Amino acid sequence: MSDAAMKLVVVGAAGRMGQTLIRLIHSIEGVTLHAAIERPGSPFIGKDAGEISGLGANGIIIGDDPLAAFLHAEGVLDFTSPAGSIEFAGLAAQARIVHVVGTTGCSQEDDTKIAAAARHARIVKSGNMSLGVNLLSVLVQQAAQALDAADWDIEILEMHHKRKVDAPSGTALLLGDAAAKGRNIDLAAKSVRVRDGHTGAREAGTIGFATLRGGSVIGEHSVLFAGEGETVTLSHSATDRSIFARGAIKAALWARDKKPGLYSMLDVLGLSSH
Repeated sequence: MSDAAMKLVVVGAAGRMGQTLIRLIHSIEGVTLHAAIERPGSPFIGKDAGEISGLGANGIIIGDDPLAAFLHAEGVLDFTSPAGSIEFAGLAAQARIVHVVGTTGCSQEDDTKIAAAARHARIVKSGNMSLGVNLLSVLVQQAAQALDAADWDIEILEMHHKRKVDAPSGTALLLGDAAAKGRNIDLAAKSVRVRDGHTGAREAGTIGFATLRGGSVIGEHSVLFAGEGETVTLSHSATDRSIFARGAIKAALWARDKKPGLYSMLDVLGLSSH
């Protein structure tokens, strides 16, 4: 691995996660901000990325041409939108660089396109980049395996700030996947996303999701295992958005010398079961 600082591009640079990434890249050793990108037409094009993120001028001017930026970079950090992430994955594949995807709300079709780009790019994709949540997912899988479906119901509860546009959250789905894996079932076939009206009794073996939105909550997730006379709750609370940015930078550094492929934060953290 090169000793030089890893040259990273931040896409969606003027967004809250983009600004957090720019500030952290400035403070973390081993990485440097190579370029900052916003979508064409953004009012932030032409502005200094350091000034936008509260660091003071750093000489990196926000542009709208990701391909040009990627060609001389080593990695891209992406918390944008599914359509944006698909585009960036394709460009990262062309440039043969690392692409860290923290975007949530991707459909199965979106995921398939991103996976195809991973034939040439080193892509780390996760519904949540934090160490705590990824550890939680491992514990959820173990608990789901240990607690029999006939006697224990699984409910996933999440709350986020009022501006979040997708539901359930990417983290809730990541935890649901972990529970389904523990039970050896297909999450899509067994998840219950909506309850309204006369629903009848809860169907055994399903995994329920409840979504709360409001205020400025960064992220609260609980997985409840409800049995007869007892409930086990595994939960995680995010109090600072920078945990996701730290995880993304850690993922980029980890993937720097890996082969092309699609990885998750469990791979980065050495928690992967495969």
